[in-house]
Amino acid sequence: MRKFATASEDTMQDTSYDAIVVGSGISGGWAAKELTEKGLRVLLLERGRNVEHIKDYVNATKAPWQYPHRGGRTRAMEEAYPVLKRDYPLNEKNLEFWASDKDNPYTEVKRFDWFRGYQVGGRSLMWGRQSYRWSEFDFEANARDGIATDWPIRYADLAPWYDHIEPHAGISGSLEGLPQLPDGKFQPAMPLNCGEELVAGRLSKLYDGRRRIIPGRVANLTRELTGRSACQYRDACWLGCPYGAYFSTQSSTLPAAAKTGRLTLKPFAIVTEVLYDRDRKRATGVRVLDAVSDQTTDHSARVIFLCASTLNSTWLLMRSATDVWPGGLGSSSGELGHNLMDHHFRVGAGGKLEGMEDRYYNGRRPTGFYIPRYRNLFGDKRAYLRGFGYQGSAGRQGWSRAVAELGVGAAFKDSLSQPGDWSIGATAFGEMLPNHANRISLDETKRDKWGLPVLKIDCATGENERSMRKDMMTDMADMLEQCGAKGVYTYDNEYFPGMGIHEMGTARMGRDPKTSVLNAHNQVWDAPNVFVTDGSCMASAACQNPSLTYMALTARAADFAVRELNRRNI
Repeated sequence: MRKFATASEDTMQDTSYDAIVVGSGISGGWAAKELTEKGLRVLLLERGRNVEHIKDYVNATKAPWQYPHRGGRTRAMEEAYPVLKRDYPLNEKNLEFWASDKDNPYTEVKRFDWFRGYQVGGRSLMWGRQSYRWSEFDFEANARDGIATDWPIRYADLAPWYDHIEPHAGISGSLEGLPQLPDGKFQPAMPLNCGEELVAGRLSKLYDGRRRIIPGRVANLTRELTGRSACQYRDACWLGCPYGAYFSTQSSTLPAAAKTGRLTLKPFAIVTEVLYDRDRKRATGVRVLDAVSDQTTDHSARVIFLCASTLNSTWLLMRSATDVWPGGLGSSSGELGHNLMDHHFRVGAGGKLEGMEDRYYNGRRPTGFYIPRYRNLFGDKRAYLRGFGYQGSAGRQGWSRAVAELGVGAAFKDSLSQPGDWSIGATAFGEMLPNHANRISLDETKRDKWGLPVLKIDCATGENERSMRKDMMTDMADMLEQCGAKGVYTYDNEYFPGMGIHEMGTARMGRDPKTSVLNAHNQVWDAPNVFVTDGSCMASAACQNPSLTYMALTARAADFAVRELNRRNI
């Protein structure tokens, strides 16, 4: 990997750049790559520590017995991480990739689980990697339903940028020809296993292809790319991949940006304000608090990209240009901070597959199957709006099935060396509607480790989501039973906003500056040289995982920004 300059090594200009990118996760990495490759000198600011590709994946090759607590969690960890302990992220294996709850508190008006990754690469190091395009149905949804505001773009505007990013990121998937889930520039799919193929065939026949089980489209390579190996099927992605086999900032966009020689990376840099010139109606740069020394430095640039993650980019806007707009930069519409969304899930069904005791599969595939949305499409009409997709898998139970048992003796141990029963199950991911009442604001009464005001989050699901969840659970059970599964069971393990780790909204795109924060090119209406391209820009949530769309929007906005710079329009 080519070395990039650090701030201290940059001897040309220490504080002035062509572009500043705030945040180095999935969106920030793409902004840095696109802007440097188009000739701009870019300062990439990250509030957390540096994580170097391969070198800093210290647990990537450990076995469970090499951890002091077998990779689990301890009482001390639960006390130190009262938010992270609410779900799977709290564990011994990759705790260092999650932000400290103690150093980074926030206020919950209603329960909101905010799981954050503050380091170079952000959550791109431990994301789920499910990568699905949004469709024309999704970009038309708000206008069709009369909900919130219309997206200012359609699928045709973004399709070329999906085409642009997918080959570089490396998305594996199958071509299905589904209008609600457009195909892409895929590497060969990670195929379904024989249990999934059996159910997929039955399901397609039952519903004449209108409901379909397809291989999960995932940002794991099945063919090598330059500097990256194909997936080794270790299923240990959340530890950082020494093969670069899954997409992350470290494996993909950061090396590309560094290769240009125009990137300066500054970790431990907390951006506290976007500096704004009210006479020129332009941002002039950013103010940075060094997270280690507490020193403050101003950096200037012609264009600013905010990619600090959904809630933090909006936090930054709220703290900027308050002498012009008391609610912050981009608040003139009254929509800044509103319309927070997530994907609701933790509901579905499972069962057993019989008659395949002589069949097995190889490897630990880092994805499963996907059932694309079928509700409220093609003439189907429900009592709720929008829809959901299922993510699941089939497999054979392993030795861990004995953990809760009391069996002893040689015969018992021998039985565990044999494959267990086949099981299959899936969890639904449902669309959450944009709602003005779901909002974030600054809580001036509470401060973080650095004395900065924290966010107050007030967000809840509505009747539409609650109604949808009934279908999410019963539909899966019904499909499994019709496909021959036995012992089918359902579950709803309760959901609170944030648990999906798909925060979206709070600085939405739109067609009108009176009802939106950003225009069709992700520019802040009130400051045309400020672009916001992470999840905060989303005007609706769809039901597909959103990260691929953040990447496409970022590449598209970067291309527009450079063209506007060259035209001297910004």
